[in-house]
This record gives sequence, C-alpha cells and structure tokens, in this order.
Amino acid sequence: MTLNNEITLENILPTIFVVRGVKAMLDSDIAALYGVETRQVNQAVKRNMERFPSDFMFQLSKEEMKLLKSQSVTSRWGGRRTAPNAFTEQGIAMLSGVLKSERAIKVNIAIIRSFIKLRKMITQVDDLKLSIDHLRYEYDEKFGIVFETLNKMVEAQSNKKPIGFIWPQSNESKDKAKK
Repeated sequence: MTLNNEITLENILPTIFVVRGVKAMLDSDIAALYGVETRQVNQAVKRNMERFPSDFMFQLSKEEMKLLKSQSVTSRWGGRRTAPNAFTEQGIAMLSGVLKSERAIKVNIAIIRSFIKLRKMITQVDDLKLSIDHLRYEYDEKFGIVFETLNKMVEAQSNKKPIGFIWPQSNESKDKAKK
C-alpha cells in the first residue's frame, strides 16, 4: 500500500488475523498502512513498552513464526530475522499515542472502525440465531420447514471462512491465552 492509497475497510480487514484466540494485526501490516518501515513502528513501541502490556501486544512464538514464514514469500534478504509483534485492538489504539503523524491518526481510526465492523458482523449473526430459536419455540409445529431452511442459512453464514489467516494455537499459546 502506498501513502496515496485511501485507507478503507477493504484494505484493512484482510490484515486482521486471529492469533492465540484474539483478533490482531502484525507490525509489518500496520507499518505498511502507516506508510513507514516496520522497524519504525517497533522502535516507537520499544521506547514506550509500559503502554503495551501482553494483552495489547505480544511477540509471535517460534512456532507461530514458522507458520508465518510458510505462509508468506520471503524477501531476497531471507525474510524477517525476528518474530513479528502482534497488536490487539487495544494495542492499535495505544499506538495512536505513540505514533502521532497525521497519517497514523487516520490509519488508527480506520483500523478501530474495522474492528468495530467485525464485532457488529459477529453480533448480527448471533442475534439472528437467537431470533430463529425464539420463533422456533413458538411456531415450530406450523413452520418446521421454514426453520429448517433458516437454520441451514445461519449455519452456512457461521461456517464461512473468517477474515484473515487463523493461526493454529500451540499448547504454549493456549496456556498463555488462559492466563
């Protein structure tokens, strides 16, 4: 993405991944949206580590790093030598206090709106399931075939592939997520 590109949901949503059971973005994707180098984002974070507890930002494990390398094309330099940082929604919001350029502010607003949109989409599917269950309870005998069709539609929606790549959780990652 270049600096001249408009910051849209379509640009951001594919960069949101599920890592360790939480939605997050990688430092390199955030840097690309900001129009800066990844090291600049990470240097700003290092100078302000007290703003980034482990539920705001975490470094991918070696296992997760291997998965990342297998999913992406390596550069002529052999790819990254350090594990990327993953930022949760709260970590991205905190970045707005660390990276203060006009572009960074606009990007942060757009990213937060993307996370909100994802939450709304999830809520809408959940609300639809509840409504169908309520209607089924009241009218199941009369409209059985209708509810059966609605269930199939909701299940198809629920089983859609999530946005981004879902990182398999290692036992180590699952233990950390529980804490």
